[in-house]
Amino acid sequence: MIQSALDGIVPPDHIYGTRFNYDPASGEIQSIERVTAGYGKVALLEELRAQLPVGHDRVIYVGDGGSDIHVMLHVNRLNGLTIAVSENKYLAQIAKRTVLSDDAVSVLVPILEDIVGMDADGIHTLFESRGLVLQEWDKVQTDLLTIRETDAAPPLLA
Repeated sequence: MIQSALDGIVPPDHIYGTRFNYDPASGEIQSIERVTAGYGKVALLEELRAQLPVGHDRVIYVGDGGSDIHVMLHVNRLNGLTIAVSENKYLAQIAKRTVLSDDAVSVLVPILEDIVGMDADGIHTLFESRGLVLQEWDKVQTDLLTIRETDAAPPLLA
């Protein structure tokens, strides 16, 4: 399913996901060959890094959910760049950057800033030179708080 969705965009040999072994007669799943969720993503990342001449600090990982937590912690520990692309509160706390956008090219912004060293004017200029306009770009820091009052608590401000 993933390969057909990415047909013509990403070569099949560049797509890594959970792989199943199927029964040739019935087509039913017989076993799991590889799992790329949770820690399996860390193992796959290290397998790819061993095949390619890429240092730990040059790894950029983009994720959107709970199965990305292990690999983001791994990439952060080794000084790579992690980018969350969802409002998942656990992931956003771990990722070095969070990008919320309807456009996939938006993940280039933190890469251009943090890896390439471009400033906002340079990024705007680059996008515009490619026929793209950064129409809105709000940089925010978000604090997620839950505060409850207890019966024994003195007034906060006396």
